[in-house]
Amino acid sequence: MYSLSDFDFNLPQERIAQFPLPDRSASRLLHVDGAELHDRQFTDILDQLQAGDLLVMNDTRVLKARFFGVKDSGGKVEALVERVLDTRTVLAQVRASKSPGPGVKIRLADAFDVTVGERAGEFYTLHFEDDVFDLIEAHGRLPLPPYIEHTADEFDETRYQTVFNKVPGAVAAPTAGLHFDEALLQKLKDKGVNFAYVTLHVGAGTFQPVRTENLAEHKMHTEWYTMPQATVDAVRATRAAGHDVVAVGTTSLRALESASQSGSLEAGSADTALFITPGYQFKTVTRLITNFHLPKSTLLMLVSAFAGYEEIRQAYAHAIANEYRFFSYGDAMLLTTQSRAKN
Repeated sequence: MYSLSDFDFNLPQERIAQFPLPDRSASRLLHVDGAELHDRQFTDILDQLQAGDLLVMNDTRVLKARFFGVKDSGGKVEALVERVLDTRTVLAQVRASKSPGPGVKIRLADAFDVTVGERAGEFYTLHFEDDVFDLIEAHGRLPLPPYIEHTADEFDETRYQTVFNKVPGAVAAPTAGLHFDEALLQKLKDKGVNFAYVTLHVGAGTFQPVRTENLAEHKMHTEWYTMPQATVDAVRATRAAGHDVVAVGTTSLRALESASQSGSLEAGSADTALFITPGYQFKTVTRLITNFHLPKSTLLMLVSAFAGYEEIRQAYAHAIANEYRFFSYGDAMLLTTQSRAKN
């Protein structure tokens, strides 16, 4: 049994990528195949995938979810939209010197008012006066991860979105998808690699470290996903033909595995709080493209379950020693399930 301290590691501050590279696909790719490590460029993914393989990508779009404002009493407020509930209502994290109660008005971005509703655990319900998506897009700020030290600018507003984003609702990017540009996607299509999409709206909880040494005591954050029937059909056809189902990012993987808990992949929409740790038996995904993850994070535990605990520790040590770039704007890894990797 693993505990929290088993997923800690020392990362030099300079290894945290603060800015994206000028070209999306210029990142490096650490290919982990069992105990074997291969230093590649991300464009080499073209050689690592075969005709008939299926890339499953998360088509969520990151909202401009961060707002600064003032309460009707004059107190300053910072709000981060976590989830859109309907066209006039959101759940949000709210930071203020004094917690706002139900009925309090907050002026956001000096542009519009919201009314505080009931608490929902750590979140506040905020009622908007007009369409949520319109107001967020017009007046919000892109919420870069907490380890990125600069304020989001116009370049970030493009580069912290995938080129295949479609469905607004996330507060963090599905970062493995950031490495794909249109030219690389076209080359993959020309080779015969197939594409399918899921939607999982990434929440701010993705950046939260686990704080309980006993992993069984950790309460996993929930995220909303949609699994289209077309994706289910594509996965079934791919598996029947003996090809790989390749998740682009841990968010796509969590959606696929969450929708596979009955034993087979099923279409539909639901909340998922699936917490994947070593020992988990993967039901659908056979390969994974992912970035490097934070110490003590649920995502580090997930990739350790996927590729092997020792294999991931070795890979991370190699990446740090060889100056890979870490986290959202960093480099990528290509992983294979333990059952299929070379020994």
